[in-house]
Amino acid sequence: MGFRHAIMTLLLMVSALPAQAQLRVFACEPEWAALVRELAPDAELTTATSYLQDPHYIEARPSLIAAVRRADIAVCTGASLEAGWLPMLLQRASNPDIQPGRPGLFFAADHARLHAPHDHVDRSMGDVHPEGNPHVHLAPDELPDIARALADRLGEIEPGASAAIQGRYIRWRGHWSRMRAEWREKAKELEGHSVVVQHSSFQYLLRWLGVETAVDLEPKPGLPPSASHLSQLLAEPNLGKASAILIASHQDPQPAEWLSEHTGIRVVVVPGTVTGEGPTETLGGLISEIIRQIESAASGVSHGGL
Repeated sequence: MGFRHAIMTLLLMVSALPAQAQLRVFACEPEWAALVRELAPDAELTTATSYLQDPHYIEARPSLIAAVRRADIAVCTGASLEAGWLPMLLQRASNPDIQPGRPGLFFAADHARLHAPHDHVDRSMGDVHPEGNPHVHLAPDELPDIARALADRLGEIEPGASAAIQGRYIRWRGHWSRMRAEWREKAKELEGHSVVVQHSSFQYLLRWLGVETAVDLEPKPGLPPSASHLSQLLAEPNLGKASAILIASHQDPQPAEWLSEHTGIRVVVVPGTVTGEGPTETLGGLISEIIRQIESAASGVSHGGL
């Protein structure tokens, strides 16, 4: 009876302990929600955008304001990607922990080497980010540094879970290194190929693979392809060497389809970020699928886009 009484007493003591609060995370883009899920799978996640949305242009909806107000940390890209909506969201949410310079606001771009920074930017240049290309979630060599910094920050916000978060980061890093080695082997077959793009969304990965950009459907970054610009592209000498016209799921397919009709170059549509399901549920899966689609186009095999 004494042993049973001791067990019952212990169970009552444990049940009386306050429950550990669940880590609440606001992710500006799906890629960072996916990375948080790898490091802190029990976190309560709210994501502001989806793979079918352009992250440059998001409305600061009441539901998002409420999510930021109650969040412990916001994980965003930075490098001015969310400049059109995040400052207003932070102001309206009035969460003192999630403000510039506070631990509760994490910018992935602060922990990566960005391509194409500009000393001078004005509106005549289009949608150019002075810090550099913000679409760093498709940079195989930069993601480990971002993930490590995020693991450290999550552990700072939630000290009791820090050791578990670091353990998951180490496992994630090992898996990422193995995938990166596989991608490097595939890159040997793709080096020297070229594709038509729309915006710089895939530039980190294309550059890493050694795949060149033949032409850009946009006349200037962020400006929709115009009929006159598309007509001018037909005279571009690099166009005939392109293996595919690569666009993201959230982009208007009509310019790419028009160019395809006039050139015979295949249109490949892939998600610009994780989708939350299937092979593109994680960042590693997303990169693998984009590479597969480019491989397919380069080899002339027709599997269609996502």
